Amino acid sequence: MPEPAAPAPVSPPLTGLRVLDLATLFAGPLAATMLGDFGAEVIKVEHPTRPDPSRGHGPSKDGVGLWWKLLGRNKHTITLDLSKPAGRTTLLRLAATADVVVENFRPGTLEKWDLGWDELSAVNPRLVLTRVTGFGQFGPYARRPGFGTLAEAMSGFAAMTGEPDAPPTLPPFGLADSIAALATAYAVMTALAARERTGEGQVVDMAIIEPILTVLGPQPLWYDQLGHVQPRTGNRSQNNAPRNTYRTADGTWVAVSTSAQSVAERVMRLVGRPELIDEPWFATGADRARHADVLDAAVGDWIARHGRADVLAAFEKAEAAVAPVQDVRDVMSDPQYQALDTVTTVDDPELGPLRMQNVLFRLSATPGAIRWAGRPHGADTEEVLTGLGLTPADVKELREEGVV
Repeated sequence: MPEPAAPAPVSPPLTGLRVLDLATLFAGPLAATMLGDFGAEVIKVEHPTRPDPSRGHGPSKDGVGLWWKLLGRNKHTITLDLSKPAGRTTLLRLAATADVVVENFRPGTLEKWDLGWDELSAVNPRLVLTRVTGFGQFGPYARRPGFGTLAEAMSGFAAMTGEPDAPPTLPPFGLADSIAALATAYAVMTALAARERTGEGQVVDMAIIEPILTVLGPQPLWYDQLGHVQPRTGNRSQNNAPRNTYRTADGTWVAVSTSAQSVAERVMRLVGRPELIDEPWFATGADRARHADVLDAAVGDWIARHGRADVLAAFEKAEAAVAPVQDVRDVMSDPQYQALDTVTTVDDPELGPLRMQNVLFRLSATPGAIRWAGRPHGADTEEVLTGLGLTPADVKELREEGVV
């Protein structure tokens, strides 16, 4: 009896989409990474002598930047000096074959090189030009240097983060950039969906200062209607209590949340303070938050008498919300993350097996995948350019001219 035929391989959902990643540090490149994770052909274009600074950011191993291995995954890498005439011509040839260009130069830079929307759309009317900058393409700050740190400060995030009597607090990682990357990937897919109806591309204008303001919730609405400015409250919330981090008997920490009234009641019963449930102020999250000292003392005292494993087990049995405060060492061995394959292993020719975050979400029929980690600077230049019709001699000439 013949063997049943193997199922045909399933192509990722963005197969056939070509993305030119001209951006650096970090929102634009991360958005392109997300597209590449689900099958888009991403071509990373870097300057011949000034590669993407993420290659040198943070720790390295054997001279190879590890951040780049994550940010550059699933990307072909080429070099091209866009400020030179031959570089401009080559970029236009690439753009004619692309669906998306992602860039984060200061407004006016592409135009200075005669590579603005007019020139790009002339060679490819279906192109989506995605412009990711600190402050957007217009307005009084548009030409300022812009980084995620400035967005974290300007948006209100830093002002509401930290202890009440401590300075405003910035995150120790690229929060605003990462939020903007998610928003940019969404914006690109929205523009591509519009192209399916109209047949024409358009410009995406992404200002890094905006998406982080969106995720901060109804701050502008509260201020507009009530004059309310959210203060720094540390780990506490103005909307519910108990909500904090608490130290266990074995010197570790757990986080507790009681956003739901039923969970708050379960926590009080668990820690042996059921009488607090009968207090008139316990009936709403906001009123509980005004009595956070009492509730934190009740929860904190109980947790301080138990080890972390016992705390987690007791909360789980009581169907109350708790999580350990984990560092990256804990994350790498956490059974839930392991079950989800959230941190997966990628074989890399330079460094061998690497463990890094997996693709952002799971699709049941057309999943994404990490096909390779970040490649060396310019590794695919000849292959990509000869694919445009240039000969090896043409590429050699461009190298001699410093264009690639």
